[in-house]
Amino acid sequence: MDQSLLLIINREWTNSFLDRVMAISSSLHFWMPLLVLIGILVLIFGGFRGRTFLLTFALCILVVDGLCVNFGKRIFPRPRPPEVLTEIREVDLVGKKPAFIAGFLPLKIEYSAPGVIATGGRSFPSGHTANNFAIAMLLFVFYRRWGWLYFIPATIVAYSRIYVGAHWPSDVLVSAFLGSAVSLLIIITLQAFWKNFGKRFLPSLYSAHPHLISP
Repeated sequence: MDQSLLLIINREWTNSFLDRVMAISSSLHFWMPLLVLIGILVLIFGGFRGRTFLLTFALCILVVDGLCVNFGKRIFPRPRPPEVLTEIREVDLVGKKPAFIAGFLPLKIEYSAPGVIATGGRSFPSGHTANNFAIAMLLFVFYRRWGWLYFIPATIVAYSRIYVGAHWPSDVLVSAFLGSAVSLLIIITLQAFWKNFGKRFLPSLYSAHPHLISP
């Protein structure tokens, strides 16, 4: 089932437009300038909630990507699809800097070579998927009115990891739940920490903001 769905998405449900969209969606470097700009704007104009969001965001990425994803890849050394299957389409942006320019250049499309068999790999979990769903959960909790919309691009990123041949469908499915769950757990923990220690050590700030997240 896992392999069959991978082959359908990677080989059959493809066209030149989707190739570009999925390659861009999978490229963190392409989006980095925009993300840095948004972060700066939130830091300056976001107020207490915006700064709290950035702090929680940094902690979530540290735990999800730095701990859960890296630790998971060591425990489950699952080979990536191109390492165990032939003729997997590997779609990527060309290695240009800045990466934003590469989004408008011809794509790099290669096919996995026959006979390339790996005994280990770094396919599970998917860092792209886990991180983006962690961010989506953060935005949903902090900015309920519109934050839930980020689950849409998070889902596109997850799908793109299958499309470009980087991950199995089960990788991204489990990673989506992993990122969301860890993000929610961190939010609950920080709220409890603020409730117990904020009043004691930062009484004036706690008086103005008794909740890290607006109830």
